Amino acid sequence: MQKCKIGIIGFGTVGKGIYKILKSKNDLHPILKDIEIVGIAVKNINKKRDIKLENNLLISDPYELIKDPNVDVIVEVMGGTDIARDIILKSLKARKSVVTANKAVIARYGNEIYSTAAKNGVYVLTEAAVCGGIPIIEPLKRSLKSNQINKMVGIINGTTNFILTKMSNEKADYKATLKLAQKLGFAEFDPTADVEGHDAADKISILSELAFGGKINRVSISTEGINQIDIKDIEYANKLGFEIKLLAFSERNAININDSLSLNIWVGPSLIPKSHPLATVDGVNNAILIDADPLGEIMLYGPGAGSGPTAASVVSDILNLQSSLTKDTKSIDPLLSFNFWRECHIINSNQISKKNYLRIICLDSPGVIGKIGDIFGKNDVSIESIVQLDASENKAEIVVITHEVSNGKFEKSKKEINALSEVELIASQLSCI
Repeated sequence: MQKCKIGIIGFGTVGKGIYKILKSKNDLHPILKDIEIVGIAVKNINKKRDIKLENNLLISDPYELIKDPNVDVIVEVMGGTDIARDIILKSLKARKSVVTANKAVIARYGNEIYSTAAKNGVYVLTEAAVCGGIPIIEPLKRSLKSNQINKMVGIINGTTNFILTKMSNEKADYKATLKLAQKLGFAEFDPTADVEGHDAADKISILSELAFGGKINRVSISTEGINQIDIKDIEYANKLGFEIKLLAFSERNAININDSLSLNIWVGPSLIPKSHPLATVDGVNNAILIDADPLGEIMLYGPGAGSGPTAASVVSDILNLQSSLTKDTKSIDPLLSFNFWRECHIINSNQISKKNYLRIICLDSPGVIGKIGDIFGKNDVSIESIVQLDASENKAEIVVITHEVSNGKFEKSKKEINALSEVELIASQLSCI
């Protein structure tokens, strides 16, 4: 079988994991031996590393690998956006296929990257960009292609899931748990992308493009993180039979415009019934539930990050490319490649329909629950449950869970409730599924 010669750009956690897999003496498939590392581009060649490398593999200029005629595939695992985008595009224009774990680049520049790959008759594969070691990209491109994807909902950020699991199981403080996650390597030094939901929004954008076939405007995805979650909300959720998880949600919507497929996409902390399969996904694990026709529901579950799982997904993509190199054809595999084939748009945030959780701090006075219920009723918001919790010192906390309703109607009700003289403040609002 023809050798697949690769150039790796970046040698951090994932890059090292790729090297270890390819040099492993474990009982792996023999075609792994047909992958050869030509060079590894790093920022600092002289840096001390905790891994022994073969001689002369390290170079300082990543563009040398792109120019090298011996390199078939560029593996981009350096991170970042601008330089990574330039490297990916230049590699594709040099007619070298690309494997990347970079969800930020694909979520923002996917249209340009995919079209450049198609124009030059090569591939860009991204399995490692979403959910680490869980195979989700290739199933959406291949195995599930005979289905109409209706909905995807998942826990696709391991950092936030670790934090929320600790807060729920141990009543741990948010800031202390975030520091622990950083110490254990589950959270970055700057955790903003994770805890504010941007990482999950990048990932659900990529998955939505693959599932529905159209370009997603990443900035249009309604995004909230877990950085405002109060331990009280977790305690109340548990009392009411729920867990709180950061969910990424993507679903077909009935509001289509000029043949453009309408999608309801959002990311936010959400209450999940304890009986729901996603409620038991703990720690740094990820899971995604897919509803398809005629298949029905399936759930993919596993480690969402880390050197081993992410590197394994990268190497799987390289193997897919290696098999394509052995075919005596100049045409590209339409299932291995990807290009947009329809228009999609994300509905306005006011049109998004979902169940909601609302925690209200108010005076413990007669009739306040009735007033809150009247406001919801007047605005066509159906209430699933309304309970008073932790009354003390003339104050009470009222928790409302609604049935599914548009954000527009819910926000109007919330504004009117906040204006009641008995209401001190609306302490928190979360989604529900």
